[in-house]
Amino acid sequence: MGPPVKFITDQQGTKTGVLMDLCDYEELIEDLEDLAAIADRRREPTVEHEEFLNQLRADGLLQD
Repeated sequence: MGPPVKFITDQQGTKTGVLMDLCDYEELIEDLEDLAAIADRRREPTVEHEEFLNQLRADGLLQD
């Protein structure tokens, strides 16, 4: 991670915003997107590893 975040505060000292390194922000967004995809797929049935590999081979996406 880059430099620490800096908070923007109002006159009462309440945090109202944040400044952070753009690369760190992009990593956070990517993590959130990954978590959203996981949440969307959490009820999908699972597949055994060997069955998954066989399907990839059948689709021509994996070679021995």
